[in-house]
Amino acid sequence: MTATDHLRKGRGPLTAAIVVLMTITIGLLGAPSSQAKGKPTITKEAFGSVGGEAVERYTLTNGDFRVRILTYGGILQTVETPDRHGRLANVTLGFSTLQGYLDSNNAPYFGAIIGRYGNRIDEGRFTLDGVTYQLATNNGPNHLHGGNVGFDKVVWDATPVTGKDSVGLRLSYTSEDGEEGYPGTLRTTVTYTVTAQHEIRMDYYATTDKPTIVNLTNHAYWNLGGEGTGTIEDHKLQINADRYTPVDATLIPTGAIDRVAGTPMDFTRATPIGARNRGDFQQLVFGRGYDHNWVLNRNAYGFAAQATDPSSGRRISIYTTEPGLQFYAGNFLDGTLYGTSGRAYRQGDGFALETQHYPDSPNHANFPSTVLRPDRPYRTTTTYRFGAG
Repeated sequence: MTATDHLRKGRGPLTAAIVVLMTITIGLLGAPSSQAKGKPTITKEAFGSVGGEAVERYTLTNGDFRVRILTYGGILQTVETPDRHGRLANVTLGFSTLQGYLDSNNAPYFGAIIGRYGNRIDEGRFTLDGVTYQLATNNGPNHLHGGNVGFDKVVWDATPVTGKDSVGLRLSYTSEDGEEGYPGTLRTTVTYTVTAQHEIRMDYYATTDKPTIVNLTNHAYWNLGGEGTGTIEDHKLQINADRYTPVDATLIPTGAIDRVAGTPMDFTRATPIGARNRGDFQQLVFGRGYDHNWVLNRNAYGFAAQATDPSSGRRISIYTTEPGLQFYAGNFLDGTLYGTSGRAYRQGDGFALETQHYPDSPNHANFPSTVLRPDRPYRTTTTYRFGAG
């Protein structure tokens, strides 16, 4: 089924609980893969420490598809997948050592689990059940990606998970009541599953002991030509969305939900990322390019987006239960960070497609709710599926 076919399908009610199944298939620079399809494997190695707490790196291999995950931040460090000729490349941005993430404070959030609240909250303030909560303002006047020490900067407990044709890693973290200003003790589990179909399935699950807000996602950056190989502006992107949420100068949604038709925000047909991002469209001026939430057309688990690199033939297709997709085109990469390949990351050298609820949802009654209560767990499902042709 093509991406266009998916645009016509995928209707049905969105499940109240949210399980994020992320399916991804990817690769590292190298010779053509001759690895036979064998039993999926998972290995573990020491990868340094943070504040005296040991960090581990897990390598999940399924055929010619390999993913490395750190217990620090639940970070997708590398994802290796073949191109149309079977040549492997790592297609996600990151650092070769733990120190790289620590020295930079992983300011770009490379590959990390984001929580408690992915994206921005206006002035770090929201009201829930009549009580106003003040969070850190770590992105100009606003709260971003969970605050000063979000889920991207903690060490998660890890448990390997094996199946007949898949291999996974279950990560767990408990965020105590009041952590980063959020109410309620939140117990979170995120499971990465690497399948034989060149996917990473990501399941998010959380419970709370009192009302709170939750919006979990993953902040992987992709370059389907291979990490460190240069710009992604020639990648073709399709997003299954007729509308988006415009923002103000600080990238907080205005509350409007606008049509994409006739604007540079229209990716209903596959379009090169760099085709329209240098004009004077006000929304792109605010974000220095694309850094916006698209309102997905479907309201159940289904097709959200697809990106393709014409040169290598690699593609990534995204399926999710989430109502929104944040497309960020790496606008703030400035050449000061050097990735796993040893090459500098410059503006537009990677893009993120974050499945999530809309930014600043707690302050907009017309947006889908991000409130989580003790009587109902949080579950979301996102799948990143990789291929080449």
